Amino acid sequence: MSFGEDIKELVERHSRGRLGIHPTWSRVRAGDVAELTNGFAYKSAHFDAESGTPLLRIRDILTGKPWTFYNAPVDDPKMKFVENGDIVIGMDGDFNSRIWDGGKALVNQRVCTLKAHERFYSQKLLAYALPGYLSLINDHTSSVTVKHLSSRTVQDIPLPLPPLNEQHRIVEKIETLFAHIDKGEEALREVQKLLKRYRQSILKAAVTGELTRDWREANQHKLEPASDLLARILETRRENWQGRGKYKEPVAADTSKLPDLPGGWAWATLPMLGELGRGKSKHRPRNDPRLYENGTYPFLQTGRVRNSSGRISEYDKLYSELGLSQSRLWPAGTICITIAANIAESGILDIDACFPDSVVGLIPDAEICAEYIETFVRTAKRDLDRYAPATAQKNINLEILNNLAVPLPPAEEQKEIRDDLDAVFATIDSLEKTCAVELSRASALRQSILKSAFTGELVPQNPNDEPASELLSRIRAERDSKPKKRSKKKAVKKTGIKTR
Repeated sequence: MSFGEDIKELVERHSRGRLGIHPTWSRVRAGDVAELTNGFAYKSAHFDAESGTPLLRIRDILTGKPWTFYNAPVDDPKMKFVENGDIVIGMDGDFNSRIWDGGKALVNQRVCTLKAHERFYSQKLLAYALPGYLSLINDHTSSVTVKHLSSRTVQDIPLPLPPLNEQHRIVEKIETLFAHIDKGEEALREVQKLLKRYRQSILKAAVTGELTRDWREANQHKLEPASDLLARILETRRENWQGRGKYKEPVAADTSKLPDLPGGWAWATLPMLGELGRGKSKHRPRNDPRLYENGTYPFLQTGRVRNSSGRISEYDKLYSELGLSQSRLWPAGTICITIAANIAESGILDIDACFPDSVVGLIPDAEICAEYIETFVRTAKRDLDRYAPATAQKNINLEILNNLAVPLPPAEEQKEIRDDLDAVFATIDSLEKTCAVELSRASALRQSILKSAFTGELVPQNPNDEPASELLSRIRAERDSKPKKRSKKKAVKKTGIKTR
């Protein structure tokens, strides 16, 4: 849908903050101080990912770099180029804009460029001002379908018009303040990267025994070896299997190419540690005493596992107790592992739930620490990637997980690793939260600076500047001196001759 209000009246109703102006300023129509050029409808059949002329598409405005090339002649005069320093605006969706710095490129349809007449208006000030007005237009455009922005609406935006010298002072002050914020944000993002690397190094230390080296040496004499733990788990499973058909012994880990483990540790496979199986996506359980109220049960999609951060307590939908009884409700404590798209993402269920066949569940034995096994799965992701076929969507299968070798510590050390990770990750989480809060504050500070800039509070007014009213008079005089373009319809009506 397109914007249907009078932009001038709309701005008057919202003339505060970034959309306000100083009492001594004027307003000017964007089309009177900037040249707008629309993009061209290029044929998608000539789009290329590697060769040709760079082509700026609407999706490239956020990334700041063209990812498409146009592999065909570009000699049509209607084919326009964007240059570094031009302002680009997306005419669909969220109406994003930016000063382009991605190099010379063709401009695709539904993208326009703006270039200020700098004898009247600063290009950089225009770039700082536009987002606030585009956001207001976006908020008042119907979203029943894709939002559309017209060139006329952009041209009719009533921009703030400070004296020209004051425009330059405002831009200089904004850039000085933003440069300080940039440095702070850069430092915060570097801290975020370091915390991410530290988290990965701690995970690796956990599953190689380095994290608990001192604790293990101090407690080695009272720890049951993991090999004895495994033997007892498997023996108990065999005894409890009576009457359930033929027992299938879980495959042991192939240790021929595996590194040595710390004392008391042993190699195991996931089936040795619990019940491993795939979810089912289209079938629903019935007659299950654990069904949720009103005969429903939680169902979670693959993305819920992927974005769980280790624990899964929310679900995507509730399914009713209808249909075939060929699915199952996995109990809380189940380790979920994705085997499609983003493979080997994992999380532990905090609720009873069902999941699709793109997720594998492991119900660990009572003597196995689920948090430790889930930690290992996260660290094994790179190794699992090697088994994924080289297709657009990487996949692993249940057989690969059946044979995945797991370094298993003694039961008490598993719990010690879990507790140590909880303590370290609590500190990392706190630092990451602090970084996120400070980045949010930096963003808010930018908005505060822009608000001050466009209400005339960022820099002092200079009585020696040419008044904004006189600048506006010069703009109007130049506009009125230009010959007005007649539409084709009017030309036909007056002369009776169709123009081409």
